[in-house]
Amino acid sequence: MTSSNAFYAQSGGVTAVINASACGVIETCRKHSDRIGTLYAGHNGIIGALTEDLIDTSLESDEAIAALRHTPGGAFGSCRYKLKDIETHRSQYERLIEVFKAHDIRYFFYNGGGDSADTCLKISRLSEQMGYPLQAIHVAKTVDNDLPITDNSPGFGSVAKYIATSTREAALDIASMCSTSTKVFILESMGRHAGWIAAAGALASETNDGPPHMILLPEVPFDRQRVMSHIDAAVKKHGYCVVVVSEGARYEDGTFLADAGNTDAFGHRQLGGVAPTLAGMVKQDLGYKYHWAVADYLQRAARHLASAVDVEQAYAVGQRAVECALEGKNAVMPAIQRDSEEPYRWSIIDAPLEQVANQEKFMPAEYIREDGFGINDAGRRYLRPLIQGEDFPPFENGLPKVASLRLERIAKKLPEYHL
Repeated sequence: MTSSNAFYAQSGGVTAVINASACGVIETCRKHSDRIGTLYAGHNGIIGALTEDLIDTSLESDEAIAALRHTPGGAFGSCRYKLKDIETHRSQYERLIEVFKAHDIRYFFYNGGGDSADTCLKISRLSEQMGYPLQAIHVAKTVDNDLPITDNSPGFGSVAKYIATSTREAALDIASMCSTSTKVFILESMGRHAGWIAAAGALASETNDGPPHMILLPEVPFDRQRVMSHIDAAVKKHGYCVVVVSEGARYEDGTFLADAGNTDAFGHRQLGGVAPTLAGMVKQDLGYKYHWAVADYLQRAARHLASAVDVEQAYAVGQRAVECALEGKNAVMPAIQRDSEEPYRWSIIDAPLEQVANQEKFMPAEYIREDGFGINDAGRRYLRPLIQGEDFPPFENGLPKVASLRLERIAKKLPEYHL
């Protein structure tokens, strides 16, 4: 049986477990070396494919690839680069097919979120139009948990565990000093349009009465007077108030509280820091002493606190992506299906990319408390299984060990391409 080569790339913001998916893809390809020759990785994501900047993963040792499972970041380099509209910029997509042809690449594994699913679908369709057989499989990844069909997105469980842990620890700090120091603590989480990450802060307490005393979600319009009244009431009742706010918190008209006024490479509005914005309101309206923090990259890089469930699922979708390709499937995304709540059980299904690309999954109303400032028991039941278990990386000299890759490039065969 003849074999063809494969291509793998990472896209968008990384997660604590995206490399676990890479490990799943690479190790599974190696198990099927009779059908998959060399797996190339794009250096800096899809840009690596466009510029023919390809990494030969076959030169990496089995030990180095296995270490990817406990290494955060994007081992092969990621990027925020959105391919332009295929109708008006067809040449970009044709360039990808040319690179794949030059290196006999017949399998395409793209590890990313909704925009990446769209790119994967477009490449699949174009390859068919051009008569070049290419199987394009999307590997789910996003801390935002906003991909449709899949019960949850690999990467989310770990960031949820980090936010819940950080909220609990910070709340104990504030509680111990509130008599003479900070009264209001605000933690800003990621989540541009969907409030899943901020909602996970609720797991810091077993009841709705404990910290965080308020969660501000993009799905619930921001009402300054109501928010300030709730904060004031919490301070008077508990002596302090802990707030978790999503970066995408917005007013009734859709305006972000912290819109920086420009957009990123994917066309998304750049947000300028909702925590200090909210803190300014607290100072102006209530006069309380406050402190704020932005979890920022720390929340998505904290592999030392990764959820064991998340690690296992991230690896599984990478493994299944290769199996899908070997089964002849195309334009699909391995998705997680929740089979049982208690005990928590899950399996993998194959979702058509037509139902995934450019779709967003928001916090459902049935998970949000009636007052809009947190989640209810149904939301907790959904979230709690995703943060279960610890999968600590090995440590050396007091610090977590990470994979050390050679990242050797292959020789280019095509003329230079400029983005």
